[in-house]
Parts: sequence; C-alpha cells; structure tokens
Amino acid sequence: MITAEKHVENDYSKSVSLEHRKKFAQFFTPVPVAELMVKWLLGNKNLKTVLEPAFGLGVFSRVLLRQKNDIQITGFEVDATIFEKSKIHFATAENIDLLLQDYMYNDWQNKYDGIICNPPYFKFHDYDNKNILREIETHLNCKLNGFTNLYTLFLLKSLHQLKPDGRCAYIIPSEFLNSDYGKLVKHYLIRTGSLRHIIVVDFEENVFDDALTTASIILCANDNLTDKVQFGNLRSINDLSDTEQLISEYPKLRNIINTFHFSELNPDIKWKAYYQKQNGHKFKNLVPFSTYAKVVRGIATGANDYFTFNLSKAKEYAIDERFLLPGICRATDVKESFFTQSNFEKLRSDDKNIFLLNAVKTNDENVIKYIKKGEKEQIDKKYLTASRKPWFSLENRPPAPVWVSVFNRTGLRFIRNEANISNLTTFHCIYPNQSQLFSGINIDLLFAYLLTDTARQIFEDNSREYGNGLQKFEPNDINKGKIFDLALLPDKNKNKIIDLYYQFKETKYDCDKRQIVEEIDNVFLKGNL
Repeated sequence: MITAEKHVENDYSKSVSLEHRKKFAQFFTPVPVAELMVKWLLGNKNLKTVLEPAFGLGVFSRVLLRQKNDIQITGFEVDATIFEKSKIHFATAENIDLLLQDYMYNDWQNKYDGIICNPPYFKFHDYDNKNILREIETHLNCKLNGFTNLYTLFLLKSLHQLKPDGRCAYIIPSEFLNSDYGKLVKHYLIRTGSLRHIIVVDFEENVFDDALTTASIILCANDNLTDKVQFGNLRSINDLSDTEQLISEYPKLRNIINTFHFSELNPDIKWKAYYQKQNGHKFKNLVPFSTYAKVVRGIATGANDYFTFNLSKAKEYAIDERFLLPGICRATDVKESFFTQSNFEKLRSDDKNIFLLNAVKTNDENVIKYIKKGEKEQIDKKYLTASRKPWFSLENRPPAPVWVSVFNRTGLRFIRNEANISNLTTFHCIYPNQSQLFSGINIDLLFAYLLTDTARQIFEDNSREYGNGLQKFEPNDINKGKIFDLALLPDKNKNKIIDLYYQFKETKYDCDKRQIVEEIDNVFLKGNL
C-alpha cells in the first residue's frame, strides 16, 4: 500500500535540514496543483508509460495512481536520502521503477506517453553547466545560453522523450519567460510546436514553499491538434477549477485574447507581454532607456563578508582608510531619494559597513597581512575572486550619479548619488550618455522623470516576477525598458519640471514631496499628449 500523501512532505521536511533541501533544490508541489497537472496527462487516452524526471517524494505518482493504476512509472532521483524515503512510500507499488541516477545523463533513448515534473531550480553556476549543456546540445541539435537554469534543460529533454500524442506537464519558475537566457529556450519551444498552455501561478503565497519565485505550469503535447498557445494566470487555489475546465476542453481554446499562433510568438521579447497587461501601450513617443543612459550592475566582490568594512573592522585589522573605498553595501542603508555626504557620514558614525577593501599596488604591512588571511580562508578560490588578477582587486565601477534598486515590491526606487560614492550589487548603476556630438541629457530632468509613478509603471513591463509580488530588474531590463522621449518636451515644460524638481529637493515633508512628484508627472504627461 502506498503511504497517504497528506503528511509525506511535512514529515520529510522535519526529518532533514533546510540546508540539505536547498542543496538538492527540493521545493514540493502542492497537491491541488499536482492534481491539475495530472489531469493534463490523463487527457492522453493511450497513457501507459509515465516518467517523473525529478521524483522527490513522488507527489505526481501518488496522485496519478489514485486515478489510473494500470500504468508503468519510471522515476529518477539524485538525492539518496529522499530516494530511500520514496522507496518506503512506494514499497508495494510494483508498477514504479525508481532509479538513483541523474536524469540529465541517462534515459535519452526512451520515449513516454506522459512526463510530469517539478525539476530542481539551479542557476548556471550551481550545477555541472558545461557538461549538461553539451548533452542537451548534442541530442537536441540546439544552441543554448551558458547562463541557462537547469530546470529549463529538464523541460527540453522531456519534450524530446515524448511519444506521438504524448503529453508533458512541468511546473517551473516563470523566470525563463522574461530573461535573456530564456530566449533560446523559447526558440526551441516554438520550433518543436509542442507548447500548448503557459499558466502563470501568482498566488499570494509562494508555490515553492521556501523558494523566492513565481511559478508557471507548462503544458505540452506531441500532437498536431492545434498550432496555437494559450496563456493564463492562476491567482488563487479557487482558480484551479477554471483551469481544469480549460484543460478538459483541449484542443478547443476558450480565450481568444490570450491565445496566439506559434507564428505570432516572438522568443526575443519578454513573454509577460502575452499574459500580463502592459502599461507602455497607453503612451506615445517612447524610446529605450538606453537612448539616454546606460545601466550596469554594481560592484560584485564575490565575498562581501571579507571585502566590506566598517570603522570597527578597519580598526581591528589596522587598515588605513587610504585602502578603503567608500561604498553602499546594503539597500536598507539608503532611505531617501537623495544620498548626500551627510547621509554617508551618519552611516560612518553608526559603524555601518560602508567601505570596500581597495588594496591593489600597496606594500602596507597590515593590508598584506589581511590579504594573506583571505588566502588562508581560500577567499581567493571563490567563483568571482578566482577569475580576477589579483584576486583581491575590485571591479572597475566609477561612482554612478544615479542608483536603481534591484528587488522591489512597490516599483523601482531611484536614488540620486550626491555623495559620489560606489555601490555593491544591491543597486544597479545608471550612467547618463555623453558624447562629443551630444552633450547628454540634463541629469536633473532625467532624475525628475524617474521619480514619477508613470516612469515606474512603464518600466514594470520589463520586470521579472518573483513570489509575493516581488519584482527584479536586471540591468538590461531597464536599458531595454521604455521612457518618454525627453528631447521632445517643449522648453517651457522642461523649465517647469526643473523648478518643481528643486522644490522637491528642498521640501522636508513626505506629503509635500508626493504632491510635487504628482505635479512633475502631470507636466510630463501633458508633454506626451
């Protein structure tokens, strides 16, 4: 008898450490979502063989066998601990073959009627990136980005293993739909013609319990019943019944608005344009942000605990401030829209981490001693430091006049860096364009625009969605994001905006600041009519 699924995941989570689960990227699928995905597989009337490439505790198999017990299931798992637990759960199930093997290196020759999976979520530097990419590219004859996350490679391999009329159901982070590395993955999905539904799961609570991500359910079929893809959203558990109805009606597609022919899908854009309302469509005269400025990430040290200093740490290791670069290390240390020298001095006196080791070409004995300490702790062998010469040198990032937040819940936050100091990756750097032929945009005018709600709304079209309403912006998300063409503003509007901007700088009260920003926004909007 198979163990009842109700307490399986909870009991396992209590029996192993969180570190162990993170090591193997074990984030469990809620049973209602598993039931929805199983319904898609059961739509194949010839379902006899099923593959679970990342078996875990077999939630999909448990749900599937309740409804159809005459199928043969093959499961792959790399973690010996969870593998042994699953063998106990399925001890009496004669039609399940569990293998303690890495799916990505095995089973390429077999085909299945159904494949269902919640694959591990690993970034490119957390798995055997080069060898697995070589496996994929050899078998599938496709080129992929070296930054590709492992979960998408699972999906592509599974599509290759579908029998005619076979169906595939995956629940994976939706990140690839809107990331640069996802472009080549989307190219392959279009090329195979097997993609049928993309259902973005945006519950108020994370689907992958401890994982910081928004999920998407990818439903594919190796048939010729349609040449269209339908996009949808799941906002709550209550929406599952509507999605189940939609699945049961396949190949009929109910919602024309969110349905697209393969020929209409552009793999080179963010696919949130197909399932989420876009704000930029409401405005005209928009140009890429890169027209006026360039965004790059902040300084990545590769070992913040080692490279960052406060005054106490500098005193402890006798490191003179000549060898320390002033820099913002945490976003929470910046509270206002303007970061001034007095703000920096306050953080300094509060003994905050606001310095970075900057010790290239020095013979200072205390600095050399600290560098040797780092080598003894193998800081020089870390992923980023190992690629630098010397390993303790900092990336070349001049202080940026404007910073922009990386993670956001209430829209992008722009900071005017009046203290002219550096920053770690907690912020991206914004450098206005300058050239001999073009003196560049007035930075006060640009920053005034960036303060507005309209600017943040338009940028949202290019964000990446994570769990609980969290958004992330990579530098290119902002570079490619849209902005009003500021050059088209009449001079009188520009002058009015600059006047309001200086009022904003001088105002101390939040309510007055909000009112002034609204006035600035209105002037920009009038200029956009």
